[in-house]
Order: sequence, then structure tokens, then C-alpha cells
Amino acid sequence: MTHILLVDDDSELTGLLEDILTLEGFTVSQANNGIEGLDKVDNNIDLILLDYMMPKMNGMEMLKQLRQHWQTPVLMLTAKGEEIDRVIGLELGADDYLPKPFSDRELLARIRAILRRTQLHSDESDDTTPPHGLQVFPGKQEAYHDGQRLDLTTTEFLLLDYFLSHMGESISKETLSLEVLGKRLSPFDRAIDMHVSNLRKKLSENHEDKAFIKTLRGRGYLMVEDQ
Repeated sequence: MTHILLVDDDSELTGLLEDILTLEGFTVSQANNGIEGLDKVDNNIDLILLDYMMPKMNGMEMLKQLRQHWQTPVLMLTAKGEEIDRVIGLELGADDYLPKPFSDRELLARIRAILRRTQLHSDESDDTTPPHGLQVFPGKQEAYHDGQRLDLTTTEFLLLDYFLSHMGESISKETLSLEVLGKRLSPFDRAIDMHVSNLRKKLSENHEDKAFIKTLRGRGYLMVEDQ
């Protein structure tokens, strides 16, 4: 059974969400702040619903510390409407974000989209050895660059896997949003841009002179073919 960790200081909301998620067949654990949330993270947690504003340790700080040790998928819940808050969350490694207030249907759709992407790759058993000194192991959701493991979030891994399977092809942001994030691209949505930017930074740590993923102005992105 899928185990979701809900980290939010609003006890009324967390109680409601736990009831909804439990009825949908999920196992739910709760934490009231980032410190408690980090203490409850282990290999049994499949997804974290993480609030932005909390006492003691807020969602951004928890996410920052979480990504030092765990790549568990994270859906940020935030009442703040500023784009900069969403951008920072994505830069720190959040897989998606959902502004409050939100409907039960939208929350469940976002959760299932993230879990579907994760399950899709965890069920794959064939390992592949793509070019550019990269190795991806979908069954374990691990990627290596010249033998060194890349510290990728779930979304970054799925992006890399998608780029490698469509090497040399022009891929629009709309396609990436649908195929990787599982949602339609909305106006002014920079989620894909931020995830691609983070992936680029991690790929360039060992090869600063190589740009594997190129931006095609007005068209999207392209992973160049190996020479």
C-alpha cells in the first residue's frame, strides 16, 4: 500500500486530508513541522505532501535537508501565490507544487500522476547504457555519469530518461509537461524550465564544457546526439 507522509501544521487540514487519502487506499503518516517530517522519512515513504509555511522548520528548509539524503517525490502545498516561491521549491528539488486552496480531485490527480511516473520506471527491469558517458537504471531509478552516481530527484531522472529515449529530437515544453509531469502546460508555468535547468547543472558538474541539453528558442529542448 502506498505510504504518504503529510507534513503540515494545520491540524484541521491534515485531519481532513488523512481521511480523504485513507478512503482512497493510501497509508498516511503526519508531521506538524519540518523537523518532525525529517524524522519520519524512511524507505517506506512513497510520497511527501509538504506545506510551505510551518513553525520550527518550514517546508523549504525541510526540502533542502531532505534532498541531501533522500530522493522521495515531494508535492509542495503552499498558500503563497508568488511565482518566486514556486521557483525556489522546484530549484530545491520539489517534483510539483499545488497552491492552496485546492480541490480533493486536483490533489488526488497530482498525487497519482507522480506515483504513476515513479511506478512506471520501478516496474522496468531492463537496464540501458546510453551515450554521453551516462547510464540509467530505470528499475532502481538511478543514473550515473562516467561511473559517478547523479543525485537526481524523481522528476529530474524521468526528464533525463525521456531525453535519452528521444535523443536528437526537438521536444516541446508542452510535450515534456504532459509526458514527464503528467499535466498540461499552463501560461507562465516555468516548472519544466526549472527542472531542466537543475538537470543541466548536475550533468555539467563533471563536464563543464559539454552541453548535452540545448534550448531551442521558441520550440523547446533537444538532447544532442553523442559524437
